[in-house]
Amino acid sequence: MNGGDDGESVASSAGPQPPLDWKFSQVFGERTAGEEVQEVDIISAIEFDKTGDHLATGDRGGRVVLFERTDMKEHGRNRRDLERTDYPGSRHPEFRYKTEFQSHEPEFDYLKSLEIEEKINKIRWCQTANSALFLLSTNDKTIKYWKVQEKKVKKISEMNVDPSKVAGNGSVANASVSPSPNHNLANGGFVDQSDNCLSKDASFPAPAISSLRLPVTSNETSLVARCRRVYAHAHDYHINSISTNSDGETFISADDLRINLWNLEISNQSFNIVDVKPTNMEDLTEVITSAEFHPTHCNTLAYSSSKGSIRLIDLRQSALCDLHSKIFEEQEAPGSRSFFTEIIASISDIKFARDGRHILSRDYMTLKLWDVNMDSGPVATFQVHEYLRPKLCDLYENDSIFDKFECCLSGNGQRLATGSYSNLFRVFGCDAGSTEATTLEASKNPMRRQVQTPSRTSRGLSSITRAVRRGSESPGVDANGNSFDFTTKLLHLAWHPTENSIACAAANSLYMYYA
Repeated sequence: MNGGDDGESVASSAGPQPPLDWKFSQVFGERTAGEEVQEVDIISAIEFDKTGDHLATGDRGGRVVLFERTDMKEHGRNRRDLERTDYPGSRHPEFRYKTEFQSHEPEFDYLKSLEIEEKINKIRWCQTANSALFLLSTNDKTIKYWKVQEKKVKKISEMNVDPSKVAGNGSVANASVSPSPNHNLANGGFVDQSDNCLSKDASFPAPAISSLRLPVTSNETSLVARCRRVYAHAHDYHINSISTNSDGETFISADDLRINLWNLEISNQSFNIVDVKPTNMEDLTEVITSAEFHPTHCNTLAYSSSKGSIRLIDLRQSALCDLHSKIFEEQEAPGSRSFFTEIIASISDIKFARDGRHILSRDYMTLKLWDVNMDSGPVATFQVHEYLRPKLCDLYENDSIFDKFECCLSGNGQRLATGSYSNLFRVFGCDAGSTEATTLEASKNPMRRQVQTPSRTSRGLSSITRAVRRGSESPGVDANGNSFDFTTKLLHLAWHPTENSIACAAANSLYMYYA
């Protein structure tokens, strides 16, 4: 799909890649059978850093947990091997818990009588410096800039007074300590012998000299998370996105109606670059749902809307970018409109491919892949859970139709993934001619449930209508006869930047898979 100006990868020119064979790697926070999940423990954000050596998760309790990769050090793999996305000896990636910290606390806005929950909405990694890790985290209203690094913590050891070795009369046993006048202490000072000698007549309890340990300091390293900046009071509505710029100095934050541009070093000032708020709020027809910077062009960003459109804007055009440079939207098929059309068209997430040539978007029913040089329509559409179409009425009744699923692309741009219900997620091949459409379950046996439904929209809709019909024959089951559960949903997942490895969240559990 990518890899050059022609937008085609090397692999796609040689034909579509065979489907990947996914295997279970690790799970953190696995639940035992019947264990009740605490609301605050449910994972709400996942993000790999640019190297893929670190992974961050945020939860509804306002905590950020960091994991670090360990298998590279053990097996001596180098960074050059990792940069090859077709690395043949793809071994089992291993991560371990690194640290965690409380990023946000629940707050109350007294002016608006509004409770602000601590839930982490998004996490984004920033550029590292001097072996320290930097990341942004946000809840509905406040963004924080964190620095995590190893610090030497000085600890003073206790005097090891051993009562059994103290002389019976309470005096030091026939000993006196007389430091030389030139004796250099730990602090670099000198001792005057006349003032600091311990005489034989000293009458305080002390251990025998042989067992005395001085209270020297020991240097132990400990991971410390420190909040460097707090970016607050810039959003009237709930923040849905943050995205760091390729310049390493700025980032954007987006809420329902506005996008603000920040400098990482300046927390008391931001620039409003997009404002879709109408003069009269009764005229409001569409809101911003997601926003992301271009991976290499620091002046370009894209944002999606609740009407299913993606707008590309150029920061060089004007200070307030209300006018887009390009808009990507799919024309509605005549006669296909229904009560749910606009609801399911709302885009919940967008991601740029690593080369910046393509944009992936997720709406309620589909994944769409867009070429930034072609605004007539998506280059490919992938059906995620078409068997739910007959159930839209039920999904509307229980509010599931408003669930916001995330999406992600592989580092080489040849595959993409997104979540569904029953803790399922799907991996699609997006090379020309690829029919790869794998259904995986967030469990230790990911290939347990294979849904054989069409993945890619073609001109003939007979296969899709067959899938819809098949799904509607027996309510509560998918096209493969498996029952689906609207309460277990896989909303958050991330693809490793250089390898075929996926991390995904099922409630409070973090599952990792590799291929």
